[in-house]
Amino acid sequence: MAQDDRHGRLERMGKRTMAAAVVALLLFLSYPWRAGAEARATLRWGSRGSDVCLAQRRLKAWGYYRGEVDCIYGRLTYEAVTLFQRRNRLTVDGIVGPDTWAALGYWGGPPSTAAAAAGTREADRDLLARVVSAEARGEPYEGQVAVAAVILNRVRDSRFPNTIAGVVYQAHAFESVTNGSVYAAPTDSAVRAAQDALNGWDPSGGALFFWNPAKATSQWIWSRPIIKRIGNHVFAK
Repeated sequence: MAQDDRHGRLERMGKRTMAAAVVALLLFLSYPWRAGAEARATLRWGSRGSDVCLAQRRLKAWGYYRGEVDCIYGRLTYEAVTLFQRRNRLTVDGIVGPDTWAALGYWGGPPSTAAAAAGTREADRDLLARVVSAEARGEPYEGQVAVAAVILNRVRDSRFPNTIAGVVYQAHAFESVTNGSVYAAPTDSAVRAAQDALNGWDPSGGALFFWNPAKATSQWIWSRPIIKRIGNHVFAK
């Protein structure tokens, strides 16, 4: 009888665990960022309207779209969308659906709401941490914060996109985006470094560029005035 009772308890515990997992999955699927992305129109060749303008502006700011923001989905928009999808490991179909909208940064609903603003801040910190983790893994902690600070310095500089995602996903800006390592989970130290940089610490001294002298192959990057060295990276204006 005792054995039967034990099996009964285990069975009931298993059912409760399964129920909790189902609830968690339903909560994830109904989370606001996904709902916000799914609420936007699906765009394809020939689409027109404000959502097309929204996508064109973001793709233009990030260096993918070279045309005018005319709110018409034509050849240049298609080329920009497919290039963006390819570089971000999305399904390359030229269709701006929920996944592509989310990758473009439109996952939190209207930016005027407090909830969306909080979601954007969390997403920014996560993206910043993933870049730091991929670009500065194994570097001194100060150097990790400095890498995050470079990205934030670019956001504030008119020569670069004015969002963290815009800077990170700008064409050919970061090797970790090109090779896909940016999509790995960040280290704990990278998360802390991203937060410290967001809080205002800038060990880079206002730098806009960083690179490893032992690996850099670009001749142009060496034309930038170096202002600091931390670990294996140099930082430049």
